[in-house]
Amino acid sequence: MPAIPNDPDPDRRIAPFSVAAVRRLFSRPARCADSQFLRREIAARMFERLGLIRLEPQRVLDGGCGEGDDLLGLQQAFPLAQLIGVDASPQMLAAAATSGAQSRSRAQKLIGRFLGRRPEGMHTAALACADFGQLPLPRASIDLLWSNLALHWHPQPHRVIAEWARVLRTDGLLMFSCFGPDTFVELRAAFAASGLGERALPFVDLHDYGDMLVAAGMATPVMDMEKLTITYASVDKLLADVRALGGNPLESRPRGLDGAQRWQRLRRTIESARDLRGDIRLTVEVIYGHAFRPVPTTTAQGEKIVRFEPPKK
Repeated sequence: MPAIPNDPDPDRRIAPFSVAAVRRLFSRPARCADSQFLRREIAARMFERLGLIRLEPQRVLDGGCGEGDDLLGLQQAFPLAQLIGVDASPQMLAAAATSGAQSRSRAQKLIGRFLGRRPEGMHTAALACADFGQLPLPRASIDLLWSNLALHWHPQPHRVIAEWARVLRTDGLLMFSCFGPDTFVELRAAFAASGLGERALPFVDLHDYGDMLVAAGMATPVMDMEKLTITYASVDKLLADVRALGGNPLESRPRGLDGAQRWQRLRRTIESARDLRGDIRLTVEVIYGHAFRPVPTTTAQGEKIVRFEPPKK
């Protein structure tokens, strides 16, 4: 991966987990299905933001594409663009290939019915199983890089953003979302009170992501954040959704069985936090970021680029 300028420790990890651990967590797409409601909601909000930016990309990359739902949305937004989906889980990519083929077939039949012929320009997404911090793509090859609720699953987000900047073309757009540090704050408190230790990732702050974008050479980064509240009627459903969102890849997580008393204490702690309507609340902090790849000022070898423009007449 490319080095980040002035990074004193390019191999540092923001959190003690590995890409391999995350790959194992997402090896069963059906296990993650119950959390799709949140991913679809955040994707819709990202598409609203994208709609405000004038863009006609030729090549679009979905970094951390999962089961491919965002690829379908990107295909609808940019039907003439070449789509690429990258994910670390081969099982997720298999699901993306299946859903993509089915949806494309339905769309072609529907459009063909109106046009009286097979529609032209509908591209099949190319799928690649890879760490999105080490993309199998050449420099300056992507016009739009999209990533929805995936960046927090990498132990080195600073390296990922530098890699994303590498593959973006000049004036190419990076748009991403990820969890912020107040995500699952109620559940973190309940785990701590129950003696079950740390069970959620130490999510990165919005300002730190902004610094990473600047360090990677991205221009005019725009960061914003919102907190969403999900309400639950049962403790079991809350815990199931949290597991469906990924789980716990931390190396420090307990390897053995936790005591039944601790889990009962956890359930009682969560139950005691019901609001006046009887609901259990769970906070999700969502960070949104976008930035453009500026005209380069140095070569790949670090040599300074000096541009001479003829005087205006």
